[in-house]
Amino acid sequence: MELTELVELAEKERNNQKSIRIHCCTSTGCQASESLEVKKAMEDALKGSGLEADVQIVGVGCMGFCGRGPMVEVEPNGIHYEKVTPEDAPSIIEALQGGEAKPVQGDPDHPFFSRQLKIVREFSGKIDPEKIGEYIAVGGYRALHHAIYDLTPEEVVTEITKSGLRGRGGAGYPTGLKWATVAKMPPGQKYVICNADEGDPGAFMDRSVLESDPHRILEGMAIAGYAVGATQGYIYVRAEYPLAITRLQKAIQQAKRQSMLGSRIFGSSIDFNIDIRVGAGAFVCGEETALIASIGGGRGNPRPRPPYPAVSGLWDCPTLINNVETLGNIAPIIRNGADWYNQIGTEKSKGTKIFSLTGKIRNNGLIEVPMGITLREIVEEMGGGIPGGLQVKAVQTGGPSGGCIPADFLDTPVDYESLTRLGSMMGSGGMVVMDENTSMVQVAQFYMEFCRGETCGKCIPCRVGTVQMYQLLTKLLNKQATSADLEKLKQLCDMVKATSLCGLGMTAPNPVTSTLQYFESEYLELLQTANGKVAVH
Repeated sequence: MELTELVELAEKERNNQKSIRIHCCTSTGCQASESLEVKKAMEDALKGSGLEADVQIVGVGCMGFCGRGPMVEVEPNGIHYEKVTPEDAPSIIEALQGGEAKPVQGDPDHPFFSRQLKIVREFSGKIDPEKIGEYIAVGGYRALHHAIYDLTPEEVVTEITKSGLRGRGGAGYPTGLKWATVAKMPPGQKYVICNADEGDPGAFMDRSVLESDPHRILEGMAIAGYAVGATQGYIYVRAEYPLAITRLQKAIQQAKRQSMLGSRIFGSSIDFNIDIRVGAGAFVCGEETALIASIGGGRGNPRPRPPYPAVSGLWDCPTLINNVETLGNIAPIIRNGADWYNQIGTEKSKGTKIFSLTGKIRNNGLIEVPMGITLREIVEEMGGGIPGGLQVKAVQTGGPSGGCIPADFLDTPVDYESLTRLGSMMGSGGMVVMDENTSMVQVAQFYMEFCRGETCGKCIPCRVGTVQMYQLLTKLLNKQATSADLEKLKQLCDMVKATSLCGLGMTAPNPVTSTLQYFESEYLELLQTANGKVAVH
């Protein structure tokens, strides 16, 4: 397929679209609030209105303001409606004829929207995720065409390296360096894996991207395959994401029919196929070596490294593994250039980051913000602060692997280095806000209970240490612990972190160590004295 043919496809799709589009969110969160019924009511209200020639109802992906769903947006007017019910549909259609819409109309200039910079999610909530034509109409697959016909594999790797993109799965490893390592391995069978095994409590960033814009991930994987010399890709997604799986399957079929995946992509000599592997919900399979073992048909246990997957991964072949958000950045970088991407963010943390903003916060949902924005801007401006006039006590980032950052540090910029210095981490993007009534010891216990239940049990430090830490935290909360127990808890944190086999165990103590660092007084208030009474400090 020539570039002119791709442009013609895009133009044809745009010509088929009507002048007014009513976008109804059909992602998992809004579906739970009857968004499919809202869409059906919209379609029924449109019939006989006299607007059929100019208006179309489109089911789209996540718009981000999940706490106000179901969301409806009228384009090109940019009008948002929140908490829409099926009964509201007729009035929204009437508003297009000069009437007054009854449902709550959202403010598109609200900081929740205006402070965002969408790169990975630029088309989420704007296109129908089940129609490849809509993705092509907004420039989809042009980056892949450009890479194959205008760039060598080495030039693609160089462009990703120059962009400064770092892995969005948690550790922030330079993406270009990982690609270069796989590319330099001897010719032969290589693999590209998309890690969509999102398991952090309160995190739903990857699910949203897969449900809202699946072709963006397929395009990113295909570009990666071309760059490193791989012909086969796998998307490892958890079974708890049925809508994401369904939309990915449709997207793969559509891309193959258009010769954008499979054999001879765009009529070139490049082959790249993608298959889906469904995980059973084991949190440890988010760790790359455990994930690779699971795809290979084995038990999802991690293994020691080296060798790293880039050298010996799936079926002992060189394997490139990136998470959903990382791959979602690839097409924009190739399309707009590394220099464009490099100007966004901070010196060492380039681009944007998607967060699921949850917890004790007025405005919860998905946000994509430039690296370097402060926690205060996210929590107080975009999130609207704490309901009920309460104060922020802490912000937990990084999920079970992260830590709790006290309100004193809300002016900290959100980047890899700054969060790590505070004893937390970027993680995959969970951000949980806690108010002044939150018990930080209970928070630590909650995350330790999660880690205790999700350990694979292969190494003793993680298998036994997480259980013992959970028991000590429970003992503290029951006001039965002594200062010796608190000292043992600290020693266990150090031991589990230093001797565990994989990242689950190495980072499991983080919620405990961070709360001990910043909220130790809450631990001390729960201790017993020698005579069995609760100590007063």
